[in-house]
Amino acid sequence: MEDKEAPNSAFTMSIKGMAMLTVCSVFSLRNLPSMAEYGWNIIFFLSAAAACFFIPSALVSAELASTYPQRGGVFIWVKEAFGPQLGFLAIFMEWFQNMPWYPAAVTFVATCIAYIFNPELASNRWYIFFTAIFLLWLSTFLNFRGMRLSVFLSNSGVVVGTIIPGFFLIVCALTYVWLGKPVQINLDSGKALIPDLSTARQWMLLAGMMVSLAGMEMSSVHVTSMKNPRSSFPKSIYLATAIILILSVLGALSISLVVPIGDLSKSAGVCQSFELMLNALGVGWLTPILACLLAYGALASVVTWMNGPSRGLLEVAKEGYLPQYWQYRNSYGMQTRIFILQASLASFLSLSVLIMPSVSDAFWLFLALCSQLYMIMYLLMFAAAIRLKIENPDSPGEYKVPGGRVGMILMSGVAFCTSLIALLCGFIPPEEIINEGLAASLGYVGFLAGGLIIFTIIPLKFFDKFQHQHLTGVKDSAA
Repeated sequence: MEDKEAPNSAFTMSIKGMAMLTVCSVFSLRNLPSMAEYGWNIIFFLSAAAACFFIPSALVSAELASTYPQRGGVFIWVKEAFGPQLGFLAIFMEWFQNMPWYPAAVTFVATCIAYIFNPELASNRWYIFFTAIFLLWLSTFLNFRGMRLSVFLSNSGVVVGTIIPGFFLIVCALTYVWLGKPVQINLDSGKALIPDLSTARQWMLLAGMMVSLAGMEMSSVHVTSMKNPRSSFPKSIYLATAIILILSVLGALSISLVVPIGDLSKSAGVCQSFELMLNALGVGWLTPILACLLAYGALASVVTWMNGPSRGLLEVAKEGYLPQYWQYRNSYGMQTRIFILQASLASFLSLSVLIMPSVSDAFWLFLALCSQLYMIMYLLMFAAAIRLKIENPDSPGEYKVPGGRVGMILMSGVAFCTSLIALLCGFIPPEEIINEGLAASLGYVGFLAGGLIIFTIIPLKFFDKFQHQHLTGVKDSAA
């Protein structure tokens, strides 16, 4: 089937457009409750994450996308460096890490909807489960209608559901403090900007920060659509970094000012903060309106992200590394069978909302597994970038990382080490689980370790089996 939505070669993306696409790909208000646990340390952690992971991953993936402009993204990059098997593992990790992310994201949407009608529903696991399932399949069917709707939801969602509520949250917090309302952190504790990294909890928080800034490879594939990408792309990344850092730091501090950390829900923390602030300011009637905006923005993000990684898997299928069944696209050029598969897997994982002690625990577990799987993909991507640059130092491409060969290897090396640290620290249980005892902590570590092993072996074994069957079929046909 021919590609229904071939790219328009005349299209040129501006610096501002690329920056907004990057913000949409990386930043989400639902991460703010987790960030709020950092207190003043959020400034250090976000700055470190930006310098050691966020900016390097953007620039490295931009050069890779420019040098290898074929569709397929990380699959093509890792394949060129290490062969198709590890390339398949990388794209599988990029795709599958979204399976636990989708339930977490629609859980956030469900809690926002609850605050529109009845905030008590936000802790009702049956309401969350059935609403999450409905939203997963609604997002799936919306993607059947093609890229035009997805782009509209992405552009409108980042403004209506992220930037406007984000700045409103900051304004509310400033007004809250200005009126002399009680705050939960010491406003004079600037000396606590540098955290004590001797504790396991701080390293665990650092690992969480890495995944909250992941996703740069999604926007970097559009680098060839920019005019003068060598100079304009870094500018767009620095602009996006500034927006993300400002919204993340001020947004997280706004929440930590108002909501006691021990009372903060991972899934409903943003709505909790708005409710407390707006009630204290005497305008509690605004809470349902803000919750509606948050729900729209989060749902738009789910719809947008459902298409990105699944499109990469489609390109793998088109290259002959998956059965022809998965190459199918509907009249809008959309990979409907892959959409149905990922919605089914995400629906199955949503059952943990009914099994875990609380909705908040399920939300945290989803994000922890998501982080581990994503870091595997990044380790492969950065290792591929180093090898490709060593073997082909003068490879063609419209964009080059500042510093040439040395700059590419240095940035990839720093980001590789950062990803490895994040992967290892991700096994440190959060304080809430540690407080539940040794059995809970071992269960947490066992779940993540088991999931990581299983979801690494499955794609490798599948690839070997399919390739063997494919080659056998080719030989039989030739005979």
